[in-house]
Amino acid sequence: MEDRDFAAAAGALKAADALLITAGAGLGVDSGFPDFRGGSGFWGAYPPYAKLGIEFEQLACPRTLNNDAELFWGFYEHRRVLYRDTPPHDGYEILRKWAETRPTFVFTSNVDGHFLRSGFGDEQIVECHGSIHHRQCAEPCCSEIWPAEEGGMAVDMASMRAQGAFPRCRRCKGLARPNVLMFGDGGWVADRTIAQLNRYKSWLRSVRRAKLVVLELGAGAALATVRREGEDVAQGCQGTLIRVNPRESAVAQPGDISLPGTALATLRSLSLILDCESPPKRG
Repeated sequence: MEDRDFAAAAGALKAADALLITAGAGLGVDSGFPDFRGGSGFWGAYPPYAKLGIEFEQLACPRTLNNDAELFWGFYEHRRVLYRDTPPHDGYEILRKWAETRPTFVFTSNVDGHFLRSGFGDEQIVECHGSIHHRQCAEPCCSEIWPAEEGGMAVDMASMRAQGAFPRCRRCKGLARPNVLMFGDGGWVADRTIAQLNRYKSWLRSVRRAKLVVLELGAGAALATVRREGEDVAQGCQGTLIRVNPRESAVAQPGDISLPGTALATLRSLSLILDCESPPKRG
């Protein structure tokens, strides 16, 4: 990574009047979460699925809930508990501090809830694929979304199958499911995310004349929802896109900045530069 690219990114962040953070799965990898993109990464994290030849796309599918609820809930309950019990890494605190000094919004495909846990307000986050910490009816019989209950299920780590009572819909008492957007999913209740998107659109209107920086962290090109969002906003607002990614950091627009590295290491480096450039406090 070139020193001048770091300097340019730090300069853009220092001068920004508003900040849009766009984040994909790569941000969670720095917390030790598995990378689900590609069979090798997924199977390396979950050997039982490798033995069965089951890929991520097959598990993250409503059809699996209907055909094999033990397998489905083993995957999703293990992930929910993992995300709950793992603290957000230091990069979130760096981002939160930057957000204190200018209007900031987060657009993320991550369902782990770590932006909320690290101090960002619900009113400044879009979870475009939903949240694993919320549930809905699997049918769905209604549009109700509720927080996930604790207890009731254990996961056999040898088979990755859930044991115990499966979550039930509060209204019809049929099977519930995580309120996350899956593959081939026609039953996702999007109301919570739509409300977030409406707040996000209002925020974009409020900063349309501001000097905007889009800071993209760990968003891959395979499912490019997050990358496209950041690109579109940066171009539409004539802002600067800073793309942080260890393998897919290339940018297309003049003035945008490519930082080929992991999210956490890059945030720490940028934070050091910005801290060094800050004037000393008077006391």
